[in-house]
Amino acid sequence: MRTGVLIAVIIYEFVVTVGVGLILAMRQRGAREEFLLAGRDMPAPILGITMALTVLGTAHILGLFENAWYLGAASIWFGIAHVLLLTIICLTTGQWARKLEVATAPEFVERIYDQKTRIIVTCVMAAMIWGILTLETQGCGIIIAALTGWKIQHGALLGAVVGILYVLLAGMTQIGWVNLINTIVMYLGVIMAVIVLALHIPGGWGHVETFYASSADKWMLSIMGTPEVLLTFGLGVTCSVAFSQSITQNLMQPALSAKSPDTVKKALLWAAPVNGLFGVFTVAIGMAAKSLPQFAAGGPKMAAPTMIVELLPDWATAWLLAAFLGAVLSTYAMVSLTPATLFVKDIWVPLFKPDASEAYQANMVRVVLVVLALLALIPAASLPPIVASISWLFSWMVPLFWFVIFGLFWKRSVGAILGTLVISWIANCIWSFTSLPAALHMETIPNAYIALLVTFVVGIILQLILPGKPGLFTRAAMDSASPGLKA
Repeated sequence: MRTGVLIAVIIYEFVVTVGVGLILAMRQRGAREEFLLAGRDMPAPILGITMALTVLGTAHILGLFENAWYLGAASIWFGIAHVLLLTIICLTTGQWARKLEVATAPEFVERIYDQKTRIIVTCVMAAMIWGILTLETQGCGIIIAALTGWKIQHGALLGAVVGILYVLLAGMTQIGWVNLINTIVMYLGVIMAVIVLALHIPGGWGHVETFYASSADKWMLSIMGTPEVLLTFGLGVTCSVAFSQSITQNLMQPALSAKSPDTVKKALLWAAPVNGLFGVFTVAIGMAAKSLPQFAAGGPKMAAPTMIVELLPDWATAWLLAAFLGAVLSTYAMVSLTPATLFVKDIWVPLFKPDASEAYQANMVRVVLVVLALLALIPAASLPPIVASISWLFSWMVPLFWFVIFGLFWKRSVGAILGTLVISWIANCIWSFTSLPAALHMETIPNAYIALLVTFVVGIILQLILPGKPGLFTRAAMDSASPGLKA
C-alpha cells in the first residue's frame, strides 16, 4: 500500500469538491433552478468542459485500459464516437431543447409527443443512466484498489462518498467549476505520465511497438484494427454512443444549463478537444501494460492501474491517479444527479406535487441521488466488462434519438414512437441475454445495429401507417403554434 499517495489523492478530491461546493452553495439562493440547471447561466467554456467530462469517466479510462487489451489502437474509436456525440448535441438536440426552455430530456419528448410518452421514457432513461452509474462506481473502486490493495468493492464505497460530495452541495454549478479544475489537473497529469512512463518502461515506447509488431496481434497497432473489428466495434460503438447519449439527460442537463441556445453551439469548441484527445493517452497506457509480463499477469482490469502505481514515482502516481479519479468522479456526479433529476422533475413533481418550490425539488434530488448512489454499489460488485456494458446500455436510447428527429421535422405519432421503443427494447434484451445471436452466427453484431434496424424498419413503417400531427418544427406546426414556441 502506498499510503502517502492515497492520502494525497483523497485530500485533493475532498478539498476541491467540498471547498468549491461550500463556496457556491453559500452564493446560491434557491431561485432560477440553480441547483439543477445552474440558473441557466453557464458560459460556453464551463459548459463545454462539463459536457466533455460528463462522458469522460470510467469508460474512457479504465474501460479503454481494458478494451485496449483486446483491440489495441482500434479502441480509440470509442473516443471518436464521443466527439461525434458532442457535435450532435451541441449543434442539434441540445440547442433545440434549450430553445424550448425545458428542464429535462423527457420534458423535451413531451413537448413533441405527450405526457404518457414522457413518463415511459423517463423510467427507462433513468434506469439506463443508473446502469452507467454502477460502472462509474466500479471505476472508482478500481482506482482506489490500485492504490491500497483493497478489494475493488471496498474502494467503490469510498469513491461513492467522494462522488456524492462532488454534486451534493451546489449541484450543476458545483459540477461545472470542479470540472474546470479537474480538466487542468487531468491533462497535465496524463501528458506527464506518458513522458515519465517512457523513461521507466524497459525499452521505452519502442518496446511496446516491438511487442505487438512481432506477434500475431500486430494489427492492434492500427486504429483500423481488422475489418471485423472496424465493423463490429468501431462503427458499432459510434452508432450506440452518437445516437443514444445525444438525447439522454446526462448530457442534456448541462446543455439546458447554458445561457442560451447559441452558448450550446459555442461549447463544442471546448467539449470536442477536451474529450477527444484523452482516449489516445489511455489506450497507449493500456497497450503498454499488456506488453509487460509482470503487469499483464494482473489481467485486463488491473494491469494498467498496477503499472502506473509500480512504475511511476510517488508524486507522479498521486498526480495521475488524482486526475483519473477526478475524471471518473465528474461522470459519477452527473450520472447520479441526472436520474435523481428525472425522478423529481418528470415523475414526482408533475404527478404528485405540482406546486413544489425549487428549494423543495433541490432537496428531494439530493435525497434521491444519495439513495441511487448507494444502490449502485450492489451491481458494481459483479465487475461487468465496462465498454461492453456501456454499449448495451447506450442502445436503449437509439430509437428515441431518431424519433425526436422524426417528431420535430416529419410527423409526431405517439403510436409509432411507443411501438418502436418497446420492440427495440425487447430486441436489445433478446440480443444480449439469449442464444439467438449464436444460433444466427452473428455474435459479433453489436446491439446498436439491432436498435437501428428496428428503428428504420419498424419505426418508419409505423410512422407511415399510423396517424400523427405535423412535426413540431415544420411550417404547418409552427403556423399553429403559440407565440412562445414561435419565438
